[in-house]
Amino acid sequence: MVTKQNKAIDFSDSLIAFKGQSDKELKRAAFLFRLMNYQWLVNISTTLGLWALKLRLPFVKKIMGATIVKQFIGGLSLSNCAPTITKLQSANVLTILDYGAEGKGTEADFIKTKEENIAAVHFAKVNDTIPIITAKISGFGSHELLETFQKGVPLSAKLQMEYNALLEKIDTICLAAYKDEVSVFIDAEESWIQTAIDHIATLMMQRYNKEKITVYNTFQMYRKDRYAYLEEAYEDAKKGNYLLGAKLVRGAYMEKERNRAQKMGYPSPIQDSKAATDTDFNKALKFCFDQYEKIGFCNATHNEQSCQLLAALISEHQVLKNHPHLLFCQLYGMSDNITFNLSNAGYNAAKYVPYGPIEDVFPYLVRRAQENTAVSGEISREYRMILKEITRRNC
Repeated sequence: MVTKQNKAIDFSDSLIAFKGQSDKELKRAAFLFRLMNYQWLVNISTTLGLWALKLRLPFVKKIMGATIVKQFIGGLSLSNCAPTITKLQSANVLTILDYGAEGKGTEADFIKTKEENIAAVHFAKVNDTIPIITAKISGFGSHELLETFQKGVPLSAKLQMEYNALLEKIDTICLAAYKDEVSVFIDAEESWIQTAIDHIATLMMQRYNKEKITVYNTFQMYRKDRYAYLEEAYEDAKKGNYLLGAKLVRGAYMEKERNRAQKMGYPSPIQDSKAATDTDFNKALKFCFDQYEKIGFCNATHNEQSCQLLAALISEHQVLKNHPHLLFCQLYGMSDNITFNLSNAGYNAAKYVPYGPIEDVFPYLVRRAQENTAVSGEISREYRMILKEITRRNC
């Protein structure tokens, strides 16, 4: 709660939120978010988009590149992200790089993902406004491996080799990040492979978080068990004499999780209500803040209340707004009213910036579109904010 002595940040200030966007960019965003208000249209468009890309229809990439890719993707390659990074930097907004390829499954793909992540680390080393890159464990090994490991059954010789190779890849990335003084977010994924991911993330934190926070695990608070796991992870870090890195999110696989649980006949791991998710998320924020010297954490959310909460805690306890253990983050192309008003007020605010070829990042765009249209009010809020600025400009 924002107390009387702490002035709330005005997330409705559209002038600050969209200061860096041209009239043309605003109108494009308004068009996209208006369409994304319709779930049926998102479903049809994403299905047709995937089909068209597989058929390599020549006009598809051009249309996507001029609309949805331009709105939500930082660039079609790492070097192409430079204008986006510079634009964010001009507003004192940090960049978190994410090589956005998903759904890959061959060893050649895994090696390419490792190389892309190492290149991102080195790219970040020479740019002070890129403190973190993102790594996805399923980008370095198969779902079969992670599911088998999570079940606790002995790995076959083939899967043991794959597991060793996966560990080598993620360790190489984390070691490079440690040496280059960059951090790594390890993304959360589906519940049936998340325990395996937690295990690997913990190994990396044990190795590289002794003096500073290089590695962050991700905690999805839409799961019923994640707050308890956050407390457990902190206790393990204290016992192991390392710092805990925690990226707090609400979650990205809600419909998929519920559908699988129903199909396979086990209790859904997802909270029974949005209110329960919000309660655990804010409780996790307070917990991390209370231990901020031992926990470096990211408030990775589009929820205005949660952002106001952390800003108020920082102000109330007179902690430096730009303390390196305190970070806010929103997706590139969304919630600019939160990110830019936070940065304008002096907080560490960042954009999560995916990049990569259109055919590689499109599955990411599909997932984001589907999850955001599934969240009541999120897209409508975006659309209203953009219309407010268009009206203010009279453009």
